Amino acid sequence: MADNVKPRVRVPRSGTAGEAFEIKTLISHKMESGQRKDSDGNVIPRSIINHFSCDFNGENVMQANLHGAISTNPYLQFFASVQESGTFTFTWNDDDGSVYTETKDIEIS
Repeated sequence: MADNVKPRVRVPRSGTAGEAFEIKTLISHKMESGQRKDSDGNVIPRSIINHFSCDFNGENVMQANLHGAISTNPYLQFFASVQESGTFTFTWNDDDGSVYTETKDIEIS
């Protein structure tokens, strides 16, 4: 598991049914490519967030496969539209098998 990994998500607290709103995500992660060496000359193992998904009440809203060229602290921004109140679940998968999740609720009128 990578050290000091912290997911952050911004979702509006409320919205109108069917109206698109913006979601912003950022995960603090070093994103080691596996090509750098440490001070002793040993290769630092690859450790990147390779998959991101966003689900709303159990249904997939957005997903992305990330690759070695992505920057440190990957930031994703997208729009969503839902018809009812519920919970967004955000999931980031790391090469080392670690899974990081964050949830946010939204109230729809």
